[in-house]
Amino acid sequence: MRYRSIKSARWSGALLFLVAALLNGCATTPPLSEDARSAVPERHLIEEVPFHGQRDYQCGPATLAMVLDQGGRTASVDELIPQVFLPGREGSVQPEMLATVRRHGLIPFVIPGRLDAVLQEVAADRPVAVLQNLSLPWWPMWHYAVVIGYDLDDERLVLHSGETPRMDVSMGRFDATWSRSDRWAFVALPPGELPASGVDRESAKAISAFESVQGAETSLPAWQVLADREPKLALAQFGLGNALAATDKPREAARAFRHAVDADPEFAAAWLNLGLVLRSLDRTEEAEDALRRAAEIPGPLQERAQQRLEER
Repeated sequence: MRYRSIKSARWSGALLFLVAALLNGCATTPPLSEDARSAVPERHLIEEVPFHGQRDYQCGPATLAMVLDQGGRTASVDELIPQVFLPGREGSVQPEMLATVRRHGLIPFVIPGRLDAVLQEVAADRPVAVLQNLSLPWWPMWHYAVVIGYDLDDERLVLHSGETPRMDVSMGRFDATWSRSDRWAFVALPPGELPASGVDRESAKAISAFESVQGAETSLPAWQVLADREPKLALAQFGLGNALAATDKPREAARAFRHAVDADPEFAAAWLNLGLVLRSLDRTEEAEDALRRAAEIPGPLQERAQQRLEER
C-alpha cells in the first residue's frame, strides 16, 4: 500500500461552507452495481459507535478513539494525541494511524477503495475510518472521519465527523472528498476477525505487521482465520506456520508450511521453514527433501537453504 507522507489530516471550519457549496454543485453519486446493492441491507446504522469530537487539527486522534472504542480498546483522545498527532504537519498521517491501532491490540485492515466495500463493512457492524480532502486537490484540507451508517434508497451516508455526530451526507459529496485521498479507508478488528469486504495478500501483510508489534501468540487467531477463509493463499499459510512454530506447535506448523508450498511451489521461504520444522521433529528424510527444494529456487534464501541442507 502506498502512503503519502504529505497527507496530514486537518480541519478548517472557516472554509468549510465554501467547500460544501462547491461540492454540492458538482458531486454525483458513484454508481453501485445491482450485485453491490443486493449484498447489503437497504439501510443500516451502527448505533453504539461512541462519538469523540475533535479539537483543532486532531481529527486523527478523535477518529482512532472511536474505532478503538468500538473494537473494545478504550483510549481517550488526549491519550492518543501524542501517539499520532504531528504538530509540524498539523495532523496525523496514515502510517501513524495504523501503527497506533496495532499498539492498542487491533489489526488495521486497509479496505478496497470502493463505496461498496465501505457499505459491506458498515453492514457487518464495522465502522470505517476514512481520509477525505475537504478542499481542492491543489489546496488540500485533510480530514479523518468515521462512517457508521448508510441509506441506499436516499443515497446517503452517516458519519461521525469533526464536531458533528451522525452527520448526514450524500454519497456523491462524500465520494468527491474521499476520492482525493485515493479513497483510503480502514477497519480496526480484533485478532480472529477479517474484513467483510474481502481478503487477499494485503490482509496477510496487515496481520504480519500486527504480529511484529503484538507477537505470534496474539496474532495466531488472525492467521488461523485467514488461512481457513483462503486456504490457497500461500502467504496466509506461511504466516500461520510461522506463528504455530513460534508458539511451540511444530506439527501444526509443518502442516501449514506444507499447505503453503502446495499453493505456491516456488515459495522458497516456506520450503526452508518446512525443512527446519521437519528436522526438529526428526523427520530427516522429509526435512532434507524440503531443504533441497528451497536450495533449488534462485533468490536471497538459496545460499542459506544450501547451508542448512549440508548440516547434519
